[in-house]
Amino acid sequence: MTVNELTEKIIGRAIKVHRKLGPGFLESVYQAALAYELEKAGIPFEREKDLPVPYEEIVLDVGFRCDFLVDKRVIVECKAVKEVAPIDQAQILNYLNITELQVGLLINFNVLVLKKGIKRIVNKLKE
Repeated sequence: MTVNELTEKIIGRAIKVHRKLGPGFLESVYQAALAYELEKAGIPFEREKDLPVPYEEIVLDVGFRCDFLVDKRVIVECKAVKEVAPIDQAQILNYLNITELQVGLLINFNVLVLKKGIKRIVNKLKE
């Protein structure tokens, strides 16, 4: 499965969660529901994945973690905010840089139509 196909599957699961729950819950509720949907769909993932930060010749173990690392290829960050801020996008881009991954999804569940809450962040996509 390509990265694009994988992100489509993740987005499909997120849309299902949003259709069932709608906006207004805490981020943790959406994360739990998305984890359930990914597992049910047989999509491998790690939740609250620690991401050490390389700095010069050392690695900083500073508790930096992403919400989901899906199939070791896509980072997913869930939000439940009024509006996604540029810092949220910078955060996921930093995650992509330190992991050397190419694609991340920033999903804000606190919108009426989830399509408006999804941002696909790309870092040097080769595919």
